[in-house]
Amino acid sequence: MITIDNLGFTYGDTAGLKSIRVDKEKGHMLPTEKFVLKNISMKLEEGRIYGLLGENGVGKTTLLTLLCGLKKPQVGRIDADGQNPYDRTPSLLAEQYYLSDEVAAVNMKAIDYASNYGKFWNRFDIGKFTEIMQVLETDAQQKMNRMSFGQLKKTYIAFALACNTKYLFMDEPTNGLDIPSKAQFRKAVTKYTREDAVILISTHQVRDLENIIDPIIILDRQEVLLNATTEKISEKLYFDYSNVRNANALYSEMTPGGSVQVSLNQTGEESKVNIEALFNAVHGNKELIKGLFNEL
Repeated sequence: MITIDNLGFTYGDTAGLKSIRVDKEKGHMLPTEKFVLKNISMKLEEGRIYGLLGENGVGKTTLLTLLCGLKKPQVGRIDADGQNPYDRTPSLLAEQYYLSDEVAAVNMKAIDYASNYGKFWNRFDIGKFTEIMQVLETDAQQKMNRMSFGQLKKTYIAFALACNTKYLFMDEPTNGLDIPSKAQFRKAVTKYTREDAVILISTHQVRDLENIIDPIIILDRQEVLLNATTEKISEKLYFDYSNVRNANALYSEMTPGGSVQVSLNQTGEESKVNIEALFNAVHGNKELIKGLFNEL
């Protein structure tokens, strides 16, 4: 499990960190300057594939790099099974993998890259790598600097999954993938990750991952607007796909097949969560949503 406690981070002048004060009633660290992330607290549990959503610039990539120890929290702490990721201990590094949105086109065959660099992860499985490459319809014998961007992205996805790490952080993994490849990606993630894995996927392409991400985390400027399972979301919000206009809807959108509306669930009736509509409903009703899910 990963525990994030009152996390704060800024790319600006850190001199203002000296003027941080503690709100004794809430126990929060309150920085006086503008942070990219501020007072972020949550738990990431084992056996979950979390979807990390948010507009550009809200700190999604920053959060991922903090979680894998590439950046140091300036306020608060991150605990991964009793370890601080920024300490970058060999034991924790062997149990985590960060897949950046930017991938390097190295002058090596994919299979040679996997054989050479997989040694840094204790559980790396070259057989699984070649199997996933086949699922993703990418040639492991091809040089990576001769691959298309989509093929290169799929090679790194295969490598990330073959590392068999407990903690897997992916930043926009479906960027550059065509429609068949996105389906292959969903299949690979659900089939080839550990049962106890903690997976956090940052994405703008919510439709690409709608059937595999749960819980949903929505970041706003400096804060978490929502962190809830789809079951809990369905308990609190109702997603209506009829053509009957609901005047009290929090969000409404016409679609080619009809419409989707999001409203408060007054009857307890279950509905299928539409993540894109959820995102828009949350951003249009921030304080209401935070109050609705504040127990989380």
